[in-house]
Amino acid sequence: MMEFIGPAIGHLFEPLNILLMVAGLTGGIIVGALPGLTATMGVALMVPATFAMDATSGLIMLGAIYAGAIYGGSNSACLICTPGTPSSVATTFDGWPLCQAGRADIGLITSLLSSVFGGIVGTVFLLFLAAPLARFALQFGGPENFWLCIFGLSTIAVMSSGNMVKGLLSGAMGLLVSTVGIDPNVGVPRFTFGYYPLVQGIEVIPAMIGLFSFSQVLYLIGSYKPFIAEYRPAPGAFGQVVSALVGRCKVNLMRSSIIGTLVGMLPGAGGEIASIISYNEAKRWDKNPERYGTGVIEGVAASESANNAVIGGSLIPMLTLGIPGSAVAAVILGALLAKGIQPGFKVFTATGDLAYTFIMSQFAVNLLMIPIGLLLARIMTKLLSIRLTFVAIAIVVLSVIGSYAIRNSMLDVWIVIIFGFLGYFSGRVGLDTGAMALGIILGPMIEENLGKCVHLSKASGGSVINVFLESPIAILLIVLTLLSLATPFLLDWKRKRRDCGCDIAQPKEDSTHA
Repeated sequence: MMEFIGPAIGHLFEPLNILLMVAGLTGGIIVGALPGLTATMGVALMVPATFAMDATSGLIMLGAIYAGAIYGGSNSACLICTPGTPSSVATTFDGWPLCQAGRADIGLITSLLSSVFGGIVGTVFLLFLAAPLARFALQFGGPENFWLCIFGLSTIAVMSSGNMVKGLLSGAMGLLVSTVGIDPNVGVPRFTFGYYPLVQGIEVIPAMIGLFSFSQVLYLIGSYKPFIAEYRPAPGAFGQVVSALVGRCKVNLMRSSIIGTLVGMLPGAGGEIASIISYNEAKRWDKNPERYGTGVIEGVAASESANNAVIGGSLIPMLTLGIPGSAVAAVILGALLAKGIQPGFKVFTATGDLAYTFIMSQFAVNLLMIPIGLLLARIMTKLLSIRLTFVAIAIVVLSVIGSYAIRNSMLDVWIVIIFGFLGYFSGRVGLDTGAMALGIILGPMIEENLGKCVHLSKASGGSVINVFLESPIAILLIVLTLLSLATPFLLDWKRKRRDCGCDIAQPKEDSTHA
């Protein structure tokens, strides 16, 4: 390995590669910030451009777009409560309250630095632990993926600990929506009501645009505010965020980055699950979990460090096994195959120069993201000084264009509108749109892996329960799910003890005084 790292670092200082990293990052951040234009779309659109380059330069540019787009989704999540990519859904939970409080720069800088940290941690795992982690990923089959999705779904209990009934109802509504279309196990249409375009199901991205973007437009217009939010630039904001991340968020950042890396290397999981699980764990282990959702940087840090660590994780099985861990990794895999490069463990020896240059470029891309991200964030905060009417029109136009571009279908435009009103009225009655989005995202994965478990039980002649419980990983995930479900009750118990002055951590004289 060491004989390749020196030349790989040398390739990064070539003018063409520096230009490609800067251009890829800038374009990726812009694409990620626009609702509907996902990282997958941005990378896929640029694959043909790599045919005119050598394989190394092409991979460097695609990797830069990937990293930039995943981070870019946090900009719109913080500024207009619209996740630019599905993996930024959890970022809206605290990023948007920060913006409403006039601290948009704190939210943007936190998301930037957390994204950089998560990206670097994911790349470290890719560089040093690719082989053992790839073998670990191979142990995940239908039962393990099923329980991972259930564990992700159980975070609704923590997300909605203030009103669990409404949270569970919101999640159930999301799961119901995810069943529209063709049954993945028997191939029978469901809930299409004779309307043929619904056979293709409810696409996740238009649903997210409707729930978070279009509904936000309705909310902002109904508020009669002249601008989206008041913006009060904080002097020394960068230093404040660095101090907070290094001081009280370092454990949170590391935990979230590791979760993101591990989830990222599992095919089909993705940044949505990683960011929400990390947000849940950050809230679970915080001394004052009730702060989450009110605008704390810990929530933004957990989400963004996790979804950017997914990048390195998703590249681990792609490079070592030829199994992409995400849709973007699948596109990059296609670009590799088009260049005549077969992924596998031999890629680190036979084409070691290419593999290690690509990996080292991810370190460089994440470091370059700091100055480029700060510059673009400063430009994007100008959005807060534009009249709300113009911003609302722009959001609606981008939402319609972005949703239509996914499948070239008017159905997706109608989905945006319908889910926009659904999200707006759900928020008015206290339902949790985040829990609803989680149900829509995880529903198809749960159903698909449940079908695999049923088929495995039939093929082995055993019971479904045996299939669910035969793996140590599955049992571990079951235990984590039960702990996640019990967390709201533990938090409520802890809150009541603190309110009555009975907290065991409180000095005796304080308890007596209370």
